[in-house]
Amino acid sequence: MKTAEQSPWLAAGRAAAELPRLLPGRCGDGPVSLAGHLARHGRLPVIGRGTGHRRRLIAEIGRAGLSGRGGAAFPTARKLATVAAARRTPVVIANGTEGEPASAKDKVLLAQAPHLVLDGAVLAAELVGARQAIVVVHGAVREPVDDAVAERRRARYDRVPVRVLTAAGRFVAGEASALVNWVGHGIPAPTAVPPRVSERGLGGRPTLVQNVETLAHLALIVRHGAPWFRSLGTPTEPGSVLVTVIGAVREPGVYETGLGTPTGDVLALAGGPAVPLAALLIGGYSGAWVPYPAAAGRPFSAAGLRPAGASPGAGLLAAMPADACGLAETARVARYLAAESAGQCGPCVFGLGSIAAELEALAAGRPADPGQLERWLGQADGRGACHHPDGAVRMIRSALEVFAAETAEHARGWCRGTRPAGVLPVPPQAPR
Repeated sequence: MKTAEQSPWLAAGRAAAELPRLLPGRCGDGPVSLAGHLARHGRLPVIGRGTGHRRRLIAEIGRAGLSGRGGAAFPTARKLATVAAARRTPVVIANGTEGEPASAKDKVLLAQAPHLVLDGAVLAAELVGARQAIVVVHGAVREPVDDAVAERRRARYDRVPVRVLTAAGRFVAGEASALVNWVGHGIPAPTAVPPRVSERGLGGRPTLVQNVETLAHLALIVRHGAPWFRSLGTPTEPGSVLVTVIGAVREPGVYETGLGTPTGDVLALAGGPAVPLAALLIGGYSGAWVPYPAAAGRPFSAAGLRPAGASPGAGLLAAMPADACGLAETARVARYLAAESAGQCGPCVFGLGSIAAELEALAAGRPADPGQLERWLGQADGRGACHHPDGAVRMIRSALEVFAAETAEHARGWCRGTRPAGVLPVPPQAPR
């Protein structure tokens, strides 16, 4: 039996359930330096050149049960194994685009703990046999990431070179195929057509695209082991997750919690509701509305939110106050999503635009046809060149269900909302 000193994992039982794992204990003090990062987490384990060691580490990640934190929640070990088994030399892209307007979790992580993300990117490259790691980040956090890369280069810390790029400022730019097209051709155009980027991505090479939060978790799992990671979360959805909490809460911000935590407890991390709430938008602008307070008792996990038609998605909770018009807020977001179309297909270009216009008319109390709106939603769902229309349809359908009473009132020319529109952030349309 191996002793603790002989184990490849660093004190696996140490502070297992303590939070935060990813973010520094004190926020707002700027990015953690490389020296501070190493003092807290230690150095990355050396990855042997043999495929056997890499396979054992990927298997340990599989035992940890880490899934993607960018929205799709795909098993990380499976993606690593697929790309590692490719015949051509692969590429690794760390996805820090965060095109979701209401989310800030990736920006906060990159601004405060860039070295943990860079550890994960370099580690992923070593595990799959890539010769470089490309980190694509939102422009707001380019400077701290550049500084961290420079610091590591001066210290000769990384065994794989890292290149940093600024993301395209579009909602769809964070989808894996759109990100690969942006890095390779300067066009953030997503596609749902095979082959997948893990098979043929950047430059025709198999490409591993992983969210930056996922990579940060990866860097901790190889240090501490699967049991440590699984000491938080649920048996089927282990680990912690970063959640952006906005809207009518006392302390909006980014918080880390174990998966499966009651959604109401996640709101409590942000000080709880500041006013009575009508509903929560969960998962982002491709997510779903869930009535409050029923949403508060549901576990914040895929399994816990599935009965309500929602999922953690991009890690967002937006609290809608009871005195705001949920229909008007949804119409604003629908117009934004229509404008963010990649322009590749009719269901997106024309379908989302028509849906947004009908929703705007309904929200404004002008003549509208809810039946026609539902027909258009059905015609757009599942028929796009990518999944952008599907997410928009999911969010709008959930709004029509949750705010059904308000929809009927709007059809009669009356709105119960007294708060000015603008609870949900909608940025200006990015230039094409």
